Amino acid sequence: MYKFFRTFLLCSFLAVTLTVYAHAAEDTLKVGLYYGNNALFSANLQNEQGSGYHLGWFDESTRAFTSLGRLSNEKISMTADGAIYIKGGTYYSAAQAGAEAVIGGYHVQLKETFATFDEASHVANQFASGFVAYVNNQFRVRVNNFLTKEEAEIAAATYATYTWYDLWGGVHSFSGTAVSPSVTGVTMTLTGSDRILFEFDCSGAKSLGIQPDGGSGKAVTWFKGYKWHGGFEYRRVTGGNINVINVVNIDDYVKGVLPYEMSPSWPLEALKAQAVCARTYALLQTKHYKSYQFDVCNTTDCQVYYGTNKASSLSNQAVDETQGMVATYGGAYAELYYYSSNGGASENSENVWTKALPYLVGKIDPYENAADIPGYSYTVSYTYDQLTKMLQNKGYSIGQVCSVAITRTTAVGNVQEITFTDTAGKTVKVTGETCRTIFYTTLFGETKSVKSMRFTINGGGSSNGYYLGNGGSVQDLQGLYTITGSGTVGQITDGQLYVASASGTGPLASSGGSTTADPNGITITGTGSGHNVGMSQYGAKAMAELGFSYTDILSFYFTGITLERIG
Repeated sequence: MYKFFRTFLLCSFLAVTLTVYAHAAEDTLKVGLYYGNNALFSANLQNEQGSGYHLGWFDESTRAFTSLGRLSNEKISMTADGAIYIKGGTYYSAAQAGAEAVIGGYHVQLKETFATFDEASHVANQFASGFVAYVNNQFRVRVNNFLTKEEAEIAAATYATYTWYDLWGGVHSFSGTAVSPSVTGVTMTLTGSDRILFEFDCSGAKSLGIQPDGGSGKAVTWFKGYKWHGGFEYRRVTGGNINVINVVNIDDYVKGVLPYEMSPSWPLEALKAQAVCARTYALLQTKHYKSYQFDVCNTTDCQVYYGTNKASSLSNQAVDETQGMVATYGGAYAELYYYSSNGGASENSENVWTKALPYLVGKIDPYENAADIPGYSYTVSYTYDQLTKMLQNKGYSIGQVCSVAITRTTAVGNVQEITFTDTAGKTVKVTGETCRTIFYTTLFGETKSVKSMRFTINGGGSSNGYYLGNGGSVQDLQGLYTITGSGTVGQITDGQLYVASASGTGPLASSGGSTTADPNGITITGTGSGHNVGMSQYGAKAMAELGFSYTDILSFYFTGITLERIG
C-alpha cells in the first residue's frame, strides 16, 4: 500500500475556491504568441517576479480570469496531452527518438467527482503519482501515467485494494477506470521532470488559463527567453499543438510594443505619439479572432511585441503618461497606421490601399528633412529579363518586358500607377501599394525591393506624365488646351511646351524619368521607407526634436482625430 499512498508531503496545490479577477475587455488584449503552423507541443513558464500560478480559464468576452486553484511551483510546462518524451533533461517532445524518459498519456481516474479544487487535491496528494484534473467542468483525481491503455487497466484493477480519505476523514475504497489521452487536453508538468501537476480538458469549450501570482507586486514571467506581464492561455481546440496566447492589460502590451516599433532612446514626445498609435491600432484588430480567438499577433503582421525585455525607463514613461489614450474619429477608433519614413510626403489611404479614410490624408511632410534618416535615399536596378521573370513568377500574364513607366502620380507626387509593357504591346498596370511591393523579389540571388511610394523610374522607355509647376501633374497631353492673350483656344500638342509658375517660366517637365528606353532595363530612385499612410516615425522624431508635443505630431499626421482616454 505504501507504494501508492502518501500523506500530504510535497503538496504543490493550495486550496482556492473559484475567484473571478475581472478586467474590462477594452482594457485587456489577447495576443497570439505561437499559433497555427507555429503552435507549440510544449510551452514552459518560469516566475521572474512573484511566485506560483493560478490555474483556471479566461472568459471569452470579458477576459475575466476564473481561478480553480493555485500552484506553488516556480517552473511549469504545458504540453499537448498524450505521450511526452523528455530529452536533454528539460525538453519535451512528441517524438520518441533520443528520449531519456517518457510520461505516458494514459491514467487511472477515480470514479468520484469533487466539488472543489481543495477536495480533489486533498485526495490526489495521497497518491505518489496523483494529480488533479479539471475535465468538462468537473474536478477529478487521476493517478500515475502509462504508455498504453492496457497498462492503465491493469493498474486500475490493482489499485482496487486500496483506500483513500476524504477531506472530512471518511474512508473510501479505490474505484477507478483507465482514461485515454484527449485531442483537447493539456497536461501540466514540473519542468524537466516526469511529474504531472495538473490536467485540463473541457473539450474545447474552455481553454486552460494561467495567471502568474505576482504577490504584492506585478507578476513578470519568463517564456521563450522573454519576460512578460499578464497571463497565458493555452488553446487546443481541434487537436495538434497548443496555441499560446498572452492575456495582458493594454498598457502593459503597449510597453512591450513601443521599444520594438520605435527606438526607446528617441525623444519622449515621439515615443508618446507612437504609444497612442500602438494602443489604438491594437484595439481595432480583429483579423485573427475568428480563426484563433486572439485580438492581435506579436509579429510585423500586426505589431512587434516581445514583452518587457527592451523597454527603457523613457519608453515606459511614454506609455504611463499617455495611459489609456487613444485616437478616435466620429466616435470610433481611428486606424493609426505608421511607417519609418515617407520620403517627403504622406499619402491618402485610398491611393495606397482601397479604403478612403478622412483622417488619412496625404500631405507634404517638411519635418523629415530635419532628421538624420539612415538609408533615406535608395536606388535599385532591374534588367528587363529580371522584370519579366519577376512578373510572371507573381502570376501576371505578360511577355518579354521592354518598357516600364509611372503612368499616374498623386497630388503630392507619390506613385499611384505603374504600367509594364511587353514587346508585343501588351500591358500590365498596377496601382496603389502594389506599385511598391511588386518590385520585391529574391529570384536573382539577392533581395531587391522598392522601399517607399515615392520614387522615379529612369530608362523605362516612355514618358510618365508631366509636372505642372504647382505640385500637380498630368499623365498625357490629351484634353489640355492653351489660351492666348487674344482669346484664341487651341489643343496642346507635342513640342516645346512651357509652364509659368511662381519661380518663373520653364519647360513642361516629364514626371517619371527618361523618355529614351534603356536597352538593358530600369533604375528606380526613391526616398523613404514604408507605405506612406499615416505617421512617419522619423518625422515624429524630428517634430519632437523641434519642440512639438505628441498631440501636435498626431494632429499633423492624422487629420481631424480626437484624443481621449479609455478605462
